[in-house]
Formats: sequence, C-alpha cells, structure tokens
Amino acid sequence: MKPLFLFRPEPGWSVTAETARDMGLDVHGAPLFTIEPVEWEAPDPTRFDGLLVGSANVFRHGGKQLERLTKLPVHAVGEATANAARRAGFLLGRTGRGGLQTLLDELGNRELRLLRLAGEDRVILRLPESVEVETRILYRAVPEGLPDDSIALLRSGAVVALHSGASAERVKVEFERHELDRSLVDLAVIGARVAEMAGDGWRSIHIADAPGDSELLALAQALCQTEQ
Repeated sequence: MKPLFLFRPEPGWSVTAETARDMGLDVHGAPLFTIEPVEWEAPDPTRFDGLLVGSANVFRHGGKQLERLTKLPVHAVGEATANAARRAGFLLGRTGRGGLQTLLDELGNRELRLLRLAGEDRVILRLPESVEVETRILYRAVPEGLPDDSIALLRSGAVVALHSGASAERVKVEFERHELDRSLVDLAVIGARVAEMAGDGWRSIHIADAPGDSELLALAQALCQTEQ
C-alpha cells in the first residue's frame, strides 16, 4: 500500500490523520503552514444579503468582528464550514457540495450582494452577472517546511491529499525546493479549483466526489491501494 501524506493545517490535520489511520492507511506528513488571524473590520451588514465562506478557519480566527454579522445567512462551501458557522451562532443559507465556485454559480439565479470572508490565499472566483461580492481577509497561512522523514518517503512515491488551494501551493513550493519528482505522486484533491492550483507533472490527479473530508479520504484510500 502506498503511504498517504496529509499537509493541511491544525486542527484539521490531526482529525483527518486519525480518521485515515482508522481506515488502515499509512499516514505521514505534517501541517505545511499554521493559520493566524489578521486584523480586520466588519462592514455594515445591512449592505449585504449574506456571507460567502469557504473555510471553517473564518469562524476559528474571525474574532469579535464576526458578532456584527450574525444576522446574515452563511452560504458555506461544505458541511464542515456549515457546522463551524452554526457553532459560531450563524444561520445557514445554502451549503455547497462541489466547491466554492459551484456554490456561487448556484446562488447566481437571483440578484445578491455577498460579503466573502476568506484567508489571504484564496480561490479566485468567476462571478455570475447577478451577484456582487466584496471580500474581507480574516486570516493568513504562515509557511512551514517539509519534515525530513517526509522528504525521504516522497522520493519513493506516495499519495498526497490536498484539502485547499493553500495546501496545493505549499506542496508545489516544497517539491521544487527539495527537487522531488512529481511523477511519482498521485494527488487526491477536494475540488476542481484545487486541482488547477496543483499544476502539472503529477503521476495522476483525482478529484473527490464532494468537497468533504470523508469523500477525499475515500478517494485517497483507493489510490493508496493501486500499484506504484
């Protein structure tokens, strides 16, 4: 069985790693960045019809300013983000199943003005004609290096699971810095836009059926069972 590498930040890394090990997978890797809040100010909520949110990190690191926005419905990229919104006291609008772009396209059947709450590294969205989006940055990813034991294992081939565009960017940087061969690595990615950000040259790239941890790990498990 091929080893599985996870590179998402905490607390997600430990949760996903535990689930993957329970599935019998050989788990390696470490968070390639840590998440820290940035100073921001919430705009007047009456200017917007709802919030567009692509990560639970918004609710982990948004701080007191989020309290000004709790009357706006949250349109969340997936179940994990939706659950984080509920815990933070927000009402839900729509919960996506195919990435943030798909969610935005689904919302584009009527005129909306949305406030996007995001991190510094974020997916670029194509806006439907009927939707206006204003963005506020709430957190940033601080890069970390690839562990030595991971470098050695990756030289022999592996499966890498990518939960976000930021993870894809960090993995590319580390592969180039350590001159690792992409053609030995299969990627399991959480959505089409993350696949685009991962670039070319990998042994294969596969997109999960839905943007959730369980779907991504099911895909990774199948890839780990293929031959080198």
